[in-house]
Amino acid sequence: MEDIPPGDLDTAAGGDQNSSATVCLHLYPGMQDDANPDLDQGLAAQTGASLKHSTTLIDRQRGIEVSALPATLDSTSLKHSTTLTNRQRGNEVSALPATLDTLSIHQLAAQGELSQLKEYLRKGENLVNKPDERGFTPLIWASAFGEIETVRHLLDWGADPHVLAKERESALSLASTGGYTDIVTMLLERDVDINIYDWNGGTPLLYAVRGNHVKCVEALLARGADLTTEADSGYTPMDLAVALGHKKVQQVIETHILKLFQTKKLE
Repeated sequence: MEDIPPGDLDTAAGGDQNSSATVCLHLYPGMQDDANPDLDQGLAAQTGASLKHSTTLIDRQRGIEVSALPATLDSTSLKHSTTLTNRQRGNEVSALPATLDTLSIHQLAAQGELSQLKEYLRKGENLVNKPDERGFTPLIWASAFGEIETVRHLLDWGADPHVLAKERESALSLASTGGYTDIVTMLLERDVDINIYDWNGGTPLLYAVRGNHVKCVEALLARGADLTTEADSGYTPMDLAVALGHKKVQQVIETHILKLFQTKKLE
């Protein structure tokens, strides 16, 4: 099987370079996330003033030759610390997090800072669809981090849900990766391509299956997602669900296939 290295985002749209958050997702069964439960949710524990995603050993280190899929997001200072302040600990001085005015429009979108984002957008008409160096727009960032209200407002403010980043990443694919069903539904209502594929053949349905996001899989199938599409690794959505042992997802797919057969018989 062809070994394709995962894509990465070297820097998030501007800002401090001292910390980063990384999500590495793959559409094959070789990578196991048991030691990293936050990965499938697209979230991780907060450390200091940044959101960090832990990573697992790559399959090549494990001796497994497999194809890797991208959806790699690096970001800086996307979440502020929720730890106790110095004053709450009994110290004399209160420690404040990094100020929001140091964050880029993409970081504000990923963090869901609506009021600051709105002020930022007033600076120019073209900012709502402004891409960063890898082609990620504010809407793509907000979708990737599950910021539903930010997604809603960005769409109302004219954000284009059809935009693809440089590696063909889309708001729909990244929302599906995180299992953010409400955002997926919202984007589908804007007539985005439900079967859009990225540089390695990953579709929204494949990513939702990979993450074991049952509700998201149901929503995508209900809107007509193609069950026959294969990633470059050779897996269809059902193949992937079986290989990963995602039994509830398998049941959802089997039920959907049965309904399709029943509908076909009635025609």
